[in-house]
Amino acid sequence: MDILQYGFIQNAIMAGILASIACGIIGSLVVVNRIVFISGGIAHTAYGGVGLAFFLGISPLLGAGFFAVVAAVVMALITLNNKQRADTVIGAMWAFGMAFGIILVDLTPGYGVDLMSYLFGSILAVPDTDLVFMAVLDAVIIIYILAYYRQIHAVSFDTEYAASMGVRTGLVYTVMLVMCALAVVLLIRVVGLILIIAMLTIPPFIAERWSASLKKMMVISSLLSLVFTLAGLYCSYVFNLTSGASIIAVSSVSFFFFITYDKLSKSFKNKLA
Repeated sequence: MDILQYGFIQNAIMAGILASIACGIIGSLVVVNRIVFISGGIAHTAYGGVGLAFFLGISPLLGAGFFAVVAAVVMALITLNNKQRADTVIGAMWAFGMAFGIILVDLTPGYGVDLMSYLFGSILAVPDTDLVFMAVLDAVIIIYILAYYRQIHAVSFDTEYAASMGVRTGLVYTVMLVMCALAVVLLIRVVGLILIIAMLTIPPFIAERWSASLKKMMVISSLLSLVFTLAGLYCSYVFNLTSGASIIAVSSVSFFFFITYDKLSKSFKNKLA
């Protein structure tokens, strides 16, 4: 408990809470809609925004947010109209975002940028201004989910039925990807762009097995995300490890433990039957 007296630890815990909320909500939609590759493309394309932000001298999260939202809209249009070629275009945008960001960082005069903090996270260095930004993004995501939950639920589980009921499936899907882009921005500080996919998929995957509804899945996923984040944060502090990698390591170990337990449990039940 002594570590709680430090301001940077308090900020890290608050950042973990805010990121876990977005991760649980949006991660559930990512898993249910099977758009893991698309969310990965958005995350890596956002690095171009980080490089642009340093080049222009603005907030890195603002630059990443702009690039991520643009990438989300473009990918939504591509996957809606030409799913056969979607993976190729997403892969190209993925590579372009990373390369563009690195080039702009190289061209930024008189500033040594710590690329590792944006690639693998720096939750122990989250300032108060970033916490405010993360809280605003969380509020936007929660308000959107509460206002359009029925439409989102319909599109996620049966697109054709949703369209027949008058739901504008294309618009709902596009906004869903934009919300995914906002979640990516939230998670940059916690686990970094490289590791975001794991955080968006592991907690929701585990939560899905314990949930009878999408709402319950979002809640359980958020709680699991918070547990993994706090456990990883503690491990990084005690053993002097990279915080983002520690969080993902805890998540991954939990994931494989759950898979093993699930298979053994099913095997045991089959034998009893």
